[in-house]
Amino acid sequence: MNSTIILGGDAAGLSAASKLKREDPDHEVIVLERGEWVSYGACGLPYYVKGDINNLEDLVVMEAEEFRKERDIDLRTGTEATAIDTDDRTVTAESNGKTFELRYDNLLIATGAGALTPPIEGIDLNGVFTLQSMNAGRQVKEVLEDGLEHDGERIEPESVGIVGGGYIGIEMAEAFHARGLDVHLFEMLSHVLNPFGEPTARVVEDHLREKGVAVHTETPVEAFQGQNGQVVGVDTPENTVMVDLVLMGAGVDPRTDLAEEAGVDLGQSGAIATDSYGKTNVDDVYAAGDCAEATHVVTGEPDHIPLALTANRHGRAIGATLAGNQTRTGPIAGTATLKAFDLEVARTGIVDPERAAEAGFDPVRKTLELPSRAHYYPGGTELTVTLVADENSGRLLGASMVGEEGVAQRINSVAAALHSDVTVGELEQFDFAYAPAFSPTWDPVLTAAKVLSGTIRSS
Repeated sequence: MNSTIILGGDAAGLSAASKLKREDPDHEVIVLERGEWVSYGACGLPYYVKGDINNLEDLVVMEAEEFRKERDIDLRTGTEATAIDTDDRTVTAESNGKTFELRYDNLLIATGAGALTPPIEGIDLNGVFTLQSMNAGRQVKEVLEDGLEHDGERIEPESVGIVGGGYIGIEMAEAFHARGLDVHLFEMLSHVLNPFGEPTARVVEDHLREKGVAVHTETPVEAFQGQNGQVVGVDTPENTVMVDLVLMGAGVDPRTDLAEEAGVDLGQSGAIATDSYGKTNVDDVYAAGDCAEATHVVTGEPDHIPLALTANRHGRAIGATLAGNQTRTGPIAGTATLKAFDLEVARTGIVDPERAAEAGFDPVRKTLELPSRAHYYPGGTELTVTLVADENSGRLLGASMVGEEGVAQRINSVAAALHSDVTVGELEQFDFAYAPAFSPTWDPVLTAAKVLSGTIRSS
């Protein structure tokens, strides 16, 4: 009987395990998960903290026991892999204070990513949180509901500093604001949501400020001020902003220590290098999810963009391969969307002209303000749509959008175009659906493609 060990019990790991057992029921599949939670939607944590989702357990897709009983997967929670020996094909693990070894025929590393913790003085103070795990989400919500200990008294937090203007930072700004806190958002770059491009970022920043969030761009955090072990302020080059809590949202680091120690190669991004089937440089060792690289559909080069669908899709593909059905993991476009108060924000492909130029393209970018519905139909709003293409070939490179409606799904049409390697001129000819309640006759994506295509032809 073949045996596969999977390190990590979330999206990539359990997608692989489930697909493998479905296609090869006799295959022995052992999943080692160091935590107590498996198969959960971490992307829902900001909405749990906000109060839109009442129970943390609602974020769980499938309980551990269901994987064990219904899918015959040997899922071991509270079990941490501590070493990999690729010569002997063994994994050393610890559980309940005991150490043991397991032998494998195939190994999938799906260890995910951890919260980036920059070397900021005071980062270990009480009241400094991340949102990288289910338990961390519970801790944040409990502090907001029950208060925190400070100088021997329990106080209700009134202000929070968020470090980082990415997905988590923006979504948590809304969550804290809904809880009645004064919110300060610190971003060291010139704009929040850097991968979404400047035109989209400016719209989001203006909207955050309209909602009462203090947005501090080009503001690196130098230290956290503490009092009796509790965070009380955020030091910046300009001043100290007094806060009761801090939420770190500065990004994530792929968890690659085990892989690297076992001789598995990392890519330039710092994540595990893989081929189009998820294989690493070591025989019968695979990697998927937030710890692994994937091929970008625009550049054709390895990239690291940790997103939920990528983890699920690549894990499933590797599961099929291990069952004997060779399946490519598929390229990524970095397609993503988020909610920022009343705004939908989305992106796909390469939006930053500098990055496009580094990839060998001659980028041209166009940003337009376009209506979400027919002009005569009530309730429409304005969308900001940015398209980027290569001036020489006309090839579509990426898009970014922001508006109050119709953004989160529209971005998928551009992602599909990227996967088909189309030009903006070809995108202009796509046959999109039209009804006044949902779109103008010329959908905003088509209009943006038409204008950008005309710009390229006339240059």
